Amino acid sequence: MGKLFGLLGNPVSHSMSPRMHNDAFRSLNLDHHYHAFDVKVSNLESAVNGIRALDITGFNVTIPHKVEVMKYLDEVDEEAKLIGAVNTVVNKDGRLIGYNTDGEGYLQSLQKITGEQLQHMKVLIIGAGGAARAVFTVLSRYGVPELHIANRTKEKAAILANECNCGNTNVMVCSVEEAAMCLDIYDLIINTTSVGMSPNIDQLPIDLGNLRVDSVVSDLIYNPLKTKFLQEAEAKGATILNGVGMFVGQGALAFEKWTGHSPDRSKMEKVVLQQLGGS
Repeated sequence: MGKLFGLLGNPVSHSMSPRMHNDAFRSLNLDHHYHAFDVKVSNLESAVNGIRALDITGFNVTIPHKVEVMKYLDEVDEEAKLIGAVNTVVNKDGRLIGYNTDGEGYLQSLQKITGEQLQHMKVLIIGAGGAARAVFTVLSRYGVPELHIANRTKEKAAILANECNCGNTNVMVCSVEEAAMCLDIYDLIINTTSVGMSPNIDQLPIDLGNLRVDSVVSDLIYNPLKTKFLQEAEAKGATILNGVGMFVGQGALAFEKWTGHSPDRSKMEKVVLQQLGGS
């Protein structure tokens, strides 16, 4: 008999995870099923208890439950603790263990563009929310020598820098306006905010007037596939990366933790792009 996997979030009707994971199960001839469960904040504890009772093998967690769910788990992985959020849970003999695969999923996607040069890059992260914490943590742990965090409120950026620095990374915080003035010092610029996401597609997270033509510009957003931020960066000669690779990467890592099998990531990406109407 197949196993059941799922997603806890609110809302989840837009989620691409069910189609992506169910296609991967079929490709590997696994008789499993992935279902999205729309769970209100007030029902989260009951939902987790229901997962225990039903012996669901594993599940993903998305907005707005990534932080709150940690209260109801038996164990939380060290990196998830640093990030302060869980996006993947494995049911191991009745014990619910939380992980965060967002950061590693992003790193793997990024390395396809940067290669080993990443370990020599000066990086700017725009934003200081949950996604920024995942990206900052994994890049710090990887050994990126210099990371700057630009945010509307420097205090929030400073908290992130103090709590998530895993290595000898030199960290600075600044305002978005300050970062824009010296944008040419950065080799890699990463937008972790929702600025530019559909339907507000005409917004920019930072002014790109001082962008270097040989820089890499990354946006965690994947709807639209090419945000205005990426369009302008590409027009200036920069190498660009959207958020599809991160989404597929975090999903593939969760899949591996649940099943012990490695899915075909290129096929997963194709399924996601089909849903997004791109190629």
